[in-house]
Amino acid sequence: MKKLIFTATLILTTLTFAHSQNLSEPKGGGVLNIVLVSPGDNYSTMNFEGQITGYGTVFAKFKVSAVNTSKTSGTLDGQGRTILNDGTLLSTPLKGTWRRDGGMLKFYFTDAVSNGATNFVIWDVNILEKKAEVKYYELHSASN
Repeated sequence: MKKLIFTATLILTTLTFAHSQNLSEPKGGGVLNIVLVSPGDNYSTMNFEGQITGYGTVFAKFKVSAVNTSKTSGTLDGQGRTILNDGTLLSTPLKGTWRRDGGMLKFYFTDAVSNGATNFVIWDVNILEKKAEVKYYELHSASN
């Protein structure tokens, strides 16, 4: 029995460390400008564009929906496109959640880039300044 418990513990420990992700240092980031905010019934559409290290010129569109009457948190659903410096076009679906404190929103989402990369992404969106500070953490690198 002790041998079985030891083996199970060893397997679980190995799996935990083999699949853990390092979120202590972002792989890259940048600043995006808000180019459009369009209100809808119980949601807003937001468009962004700007430069992100490692991804060149980025264009993103989100549908931001509230899950409470105070509109301080909710879900986001969108699409991203980027053109790398060599002209390569990449795309990704964007799915996640958000929180609002006054004029500041925090977006949390993952992406699945068409080159095979997967990132965990955090945006600090300042509605009043029409800017979003972006950080991304690479979970899996591109497969090219």
